[in-house]
Amino acid sequence: MEPPEFVTLASNDGFEFVISRSAACISGTIRRMLDPASKFSEAVTGRCVFEDLNGVVLEKVCEYFLYHEKNKGQSEVPDMDIPPELCLELLIAADYLDSECRERFDCKNTPHRYSY
Repeated sequence: MEPPEFVTLASNDGFEFVISRSAACISGTIRRMLDPASKFSEAVTGRCVFEDLNGVVLEKVCEYFLYHEKNKGQSEVPDMDIPPELCLELLIAADYLDSECRERFDCKNTPHRYSY
């Protein structure tokens, strides 16, 4: 059976984000959670709950996943706005999610933006 095209990512404060599986799987952690061979409940339900991420942070992470998917393969990519107050939490989330966005959330060099 083919896995669903969309998955749900849920925050610790009850927010849920439905995004494409391909976008969510930018994260190594999410990719492993959703792998049908893993037999994890997330692989069966298509729903990942992140007890350590609040809705504001998870929303920005999902925004990045979609931004990355939309712009991959392009040479000229506009900057994505990152509020300075989210920088530390986004870096922690990127590390936890084993995501390609770790390098993108480099807040020390670009306090309000990052380059793709």
